[in-house]
Amino acid sequence: MAYDEELAERIRALLADEPGLEEKKMFGGLAFLVGGNMAVAASGQGGLLVHVDPEESAALVETSPAYPMEMRGRTMTGWLRVDSEHLGGDELAAWVERGVTFARSLPAK
Repeated sequence: MAYDEELAERIRALLADEPGLEEKKMFGGLAFLVGGNMAVAASGQGGLLVHVDPEESAALVETSPAYPMEMRGRTMTGWLRVDSEHLGGDELAAWVERGVTFARSLPAK
């Protein structure tokens, strides 16, 4: 499955003024990097992939529609998936902001 081009456009619009923004095709999706760190991606499996503070992952899973990302059967702490039906206007903006805020907190690559 290819990533959702409409979702990618919505993310791109939200990040239009973000300094140091880079787009890169990764894992079958389109990742948005800030300072070389992945913030969010339009996932090749559908929906949104969000990079969050690993210490916040469990609480976000419990209190939101997000769920842990799995890669090759391993749960990736600090990486969450959000299905498309949970990405209405304000919801997408909040997840993108969360991912960008975390990416900004990391050392630039």
